[in-house]
Amino acid sequence: MSNNISRRAFLGGSGILALALAACGGSSDGGSADGAVYKIATDTVFAPFEYADVDGTYVGIDIDILAAIAADQGFEYELEPLGFNAALQAVQSGQSDGMIAGMSITDERKEIFDFSDPYYDSTVCCAALASGDIASLDDLAGKTVAVKTGTMSESWALSIQDQYGFTTVQFDDSDVMYQDVIAGNSVACFEDTPIMAYAIATGNVDLKLVAEVESDSEYATPYGFAVKKGENAELLAAFNAGLAAIMEDGTYNEILEKYVATA
Repeated sequence: MSNNISRRAFLGGSGILALALAACGGSSDGGSADGAVYKIATDTVFAPFEYADVDGTYVGIDIDILAAIAADQGFEYELEPLGFNAALQAVQSGQSDGMIAGMSITDERKEIFDFSDPYYDSTVCCAALASGDIASLDDLAGKTVAVKTGTMSESWALSIQDQYGFTTVQFDDSDVMYQDVIAGNSVACFEDTPIMAYAIATGNVDLKLVAEVESDSEYATPYGFAVKKGENAELLAAFNAGLAAIMEDGTYNEILEKYVATA
């Protein structure tokens, strides 16, 4: 699956840190054979894919896609907002049954996880203070940049670290990473492009894009739903079937249009 929206500006309000529990069900056949409620891990702040609204309820593209698929396939789930790195660990350890968190499908991760069909195309980027003097990757020499642990954007940063001569500091969530740049502790941060575009477009951060990988880069990868390798095959199959259904009936596009500018 491919789409052309990953570089467009995002609409919507800012998210706040909060924990929420969500359950979704449907009337159609499917879901777990024994009636179990799946535990689905996600990130805490990764707008517009997952974030807490002013009421503390988790919303976003991932959250709505998961809810629509669960309704279509008739399974129930509990949403576990853990943070990206913690979600990875929860699925690997078997504490969570699956994960949807803007997770890039990579060959390395395929050794640990089984992925759904792709549901969104993304690239990664570097951003710096809008009012600062960082205008390109060349300006990062001898400076510290912020990265998010376990992400594709971190992998890109580490792959070019020696070439551009910067050091990195790790964070577990996007908002804290952004604040490190705004506070002047880091001069730039590396992030998924749609997430950074959303933050800039909504005025949540005073940052600007200074670099982005090409669409054919190994760091431009699609997002997928993930389960531990060799486990929860029924859940993965239900996700794929539900994804195909909501893409066919228009629900998928409606979800994207809810959060993404189409102009």
